[in-house]
Amino acid sequence: EISCSLVGSEMCIRDSPCIAWASYHIQALNPNANIVVAPSDHLILKEDEFAQCVNRGLDFVSKYPALLTLGIKPNRPETGYGYIQIGEDAEDNIKTVKTFTEKPNLEFAKMFVESGEFFWNSGIFIWNVQTIIKAFQRFLPDISNRFEENIKVFNTPEEKHFIDENFAACPSISIDFGIMEKASNVFVLCAEFGWSDLGSWSALYDHSPKNKDENVTQNCKALLYNTTGSVIAVTVSYTHLRAHETAANL
Repeated sequence: EISCSLVGSEMCIRDSPCIAWASYHIQALNPNANIVVAPSDHLILKEDEFAQCVNRGLDFVSKYPALLTLGIKPNRPETGYGYIQIGEDAEDNIKTVKTFTEKPNLEFAKMFVESGEFFWNSGIFIWNVQTIIKAFQRFLPDISNRFEENIKVFNTPEEKHFIDENFAACPSISIDFGIMEKASNVFVLCAEFGWSDLGSWSALYDHSPKNKDENVTQNCKALLYNTTGSVIAVTVSYTHLRAHETAANL
């Protein structure tokens, strides 16, 4: 049986403070918990394979104080994703991490894919709650100190007031830059489970239903002329779009 506890904020802020808040909240519930961090806007087509990877990762972080990320085998030189360069074997399909590289240009993306040493950074992480809190204490003390000083409020009625008063003061920094690129206990589980980050137009196009002219419409009704290979996403009910040139208008 799994109980559910939700924490949320209306503030637009990078993921490190969000992960820290969730970690301290979870620690108050279970100080030995293993955690999966997963973005809400990603597409996963092979759910059974994904579940197997998650279970494998949970088993790994329960045995070792590791910060584990899921790396996706690339099938094209994508410039919209970050890349992870793999290192030595730790266990089957789990490697050490040599480097993280943010979204590269096309030339470097081609080199990464051809080398076979680079995987897409899925932004899905698995770790033990104590491992990630220790990482915050070492690499992002401006965040952890604020939570440590008020650690008794987590999972109490006072937690919401504390967050309302303090959350906005946390540095807005990504977990990749703040911790993963600096820590030495980072590993990657190399996987293939039909993953896509729908944060780019090309990914949205690839995974959306298309009409006979290979166009995609999102949340609208569109009348198109001389238009192929395009994404049309607007907020009005009807749109008139005419393209004089037709070619992958993404």
